[in-house]
Amino acid sequence: MKHIYVINGPNLNRLGLREPGVYGTSTLVDLENMLKEEGLRLGCQISCFQSNHEGEVIDLIHKSADLTDGVIINPGALTHYSYGVRDAIASINVPVIEVHISNVHAREAFRHTSVTAPVTKGQIVGLGFMGYKLALTALLEGDEKK
Repeated sequence: MKHIYVINGPNLNRLGLREPGVYGTSTLVDLENMLKEEGLRLGCQISCFQSNHEGEVIDLIHKSADLTDGVIINPGALTHYSYGVRDAIASINVPVIEVHISNVHAREAFRHTSVTAPVTKGQIVGLGFMGYKLALTALLEGDEKK
């Protein structure tokens, strides 16, 4: 059975409360439950993590190299400036897909640049929680290239 890590970065624990016009009213628990149900349906194990701390996100990425078949990550604000998260993604040999709930390219200019996307298999933006499901499908059905 394949095992996928879902890593959510800073402030994603505030889903449902933070800017509901941008992120919706569903919570992080709702997202995690949806993904675990989808994982069961697709025959894979999903482990979900969230941290507001860059070092913890990096540690989870490193840990995923030995324990998973792929990673779905929403680095939150770390997307735009964390070379540490970028280098952690580049250092592992499992595929990583970056997901953003909102369309970051239609928002503030500082959100338009991702330092992490160039070292991922792909990036999905603006499709809400569905983006995570699409990333899961891509990891399970796609080739194993990073």
